[in-house]
Amino acid sequence: MDNDGHPSVSLRASRRPDRLNNNFEIKDGGDGFFDSDKSSSDYSIKIIWKRGFVRLLLVGGILWMLLILSVLLFHIWTCQSSLVFLSAICNKDSTVFQMLHTMGLVTPPHRCSIPLANDPEKVVIPEKKSPSKFVQSLSYFEEDDINTNGSESSPLFGGHQSWKQREESFKLKSTMKVHCGFIQNGGAEMSHKDKQYVKKCKFVVASGIFDGYDTPHQPSNISPRSKKLFCFLMVVDEVSLKFIKQNVSVKEDNDGGEWVGIWRIILLKNPPYDEPRRNGKVPKILTHRLFPQALYSIWIDGKMELIVDPLLMLERYLWRGKHTFAIAQHKHHRNIYEEADSNKRRKRYARPLIDHQMKIYRYEGLDPWTPLKQTKSDVPEGAIIIREHTPLNNLFNCLWFNEVNLFTPRDQLSFGFVVYRLKNNFKFFMFPNCEYNSIFILHPHTREHSSKIEWVKSLNEFKGNNSGLKESRGGLGLWSTYPADLTSVVLPRVERTSKAG
Repeated sequence: MDNDGHPSVSLRASRRPDRLNNNFEIKDGGDGFFDSDKSSSDYSIKIIWKRGFVRLLLVGGILWMLLILSVLLFHIWTCQSSLVFLSAICNKDSTVFQMLHTMGLVTPPHRCSIPLANDPEKVVIPEKKSPSKFVQSLSYFEEDDINTNGSESSPLFGGHQSWKQREESFKLKSTMKVHCGFIQNGGAEMSHKDKQYVKKCKFVVASGIFDGYDTPHQPSNISPRSKKLFCFLMVVDEVSLKFIKQNVSVKEDNDGGEWVGIWRIILLKNPPYDEPRRNGKVPKILTHRLFPQALYSIWIDGKMELIVDPLLMLERYLWRGKHTFAIAQHKHHRNIYEEADSNKRRKRYARPLIDHQMKIYRYEGLDPWTPLKQTKSDVPEGAIIIREHTPLNNLFNCLWFNEVNLFTPRDQLSFGFVVYRLKNNFKFFMFPNCEYNSIFILHPHTREHSSKIEWVKSLNEFKGNNSGLKESRGGLGLWSTYPADLTSVVLPRVERTSKAG
């Protein structure tokens, strides 16, 4: 051990003179001692400058990163704050917020203040309609061609739309004719007195109750100007009207119109579908067809109590940003395939039929939502829809309804698909979900909705033409032979993005 240690000591000792000699040689070089000393001094100054510049860059970079981090932390703090003032500072429509939300660093609040105008009396209503883009004239099929698909059945409310007609309907032209419900003798008939009443309605707040699942909830915070300007129309079927009369006071005016508070009851006789949820999509999506004189409409689901003045809503969501269609972003999902998976897990409709619809969408090119898409999300909260009745908006509503008519009544599954098929020519404002939750008070249904079809797990349960699980007037696209082989279509893998979703 002792012998091993000595060589290392002697080696270090032997190296010291070498270093001294080297230093001496450097100093001794050149024209003289003073010149070499001057050169060494210049060299040292250069080293100091270089080191200082590098340090300056490092310090500047660190300060810059700290500044950016501070701004992001302040942004997160304001967006998460429960104080109205701080919450208002946060721009929830910004790219930064969307990036932070995607990274999971910020969670949008359940409710937030809506930047409404201060006084409904001072809101300026546009004098002219928004210019028509892409579509100038839109008409509808009113008679059903029952031989289109080799069927001899009676006329359907949505018509026997062929796959070829469906494909053509997505191609925008100046003049178009499409299926849009209300086929003659297909059901959903309105009485003459109600038709006469809605002719005067230019501004509409619409809602609907089917199969007695809700009772009308009276809106609050409605200004005198809005009470004069808007028609508040509650669309019901005969089952719901009977239920309402048994539980709520219904008044009749001199013209035979029936009222529950501010709501004018609009009865649709002969419901067009077997499924109440599908019947509810008629006034929700086809508002422009039920009320053809309307220039603007606000749809709110029957289980909701509106607590925001409708004129202020039009100013906030349409006129301020020069939009014509506004709908809220879904709280949990942006990807249609995620929403479909959630519907299956929650038993909102038959699982194999949802998969069949998604396979058709996948075959037709619909990719899962990513931040690279031009829309904030492919999945909306469809319980509130704010729109101007322009030709393009009316066309979108028709195409959206046709998907609901052909496939499942889960309209959130088809909204983003129709946007995709129109190649982003349909522009809309998707507002934050926290504002959506500040527009209404949610009331529970009078009873739980239940349908046998929601619990089906296999297509084998649908075998046989007399299967009681098949809807006879809706969802026929799920049973019509699709003009392509879907067996090789693989649905994108999805992950559960939230506990609630």
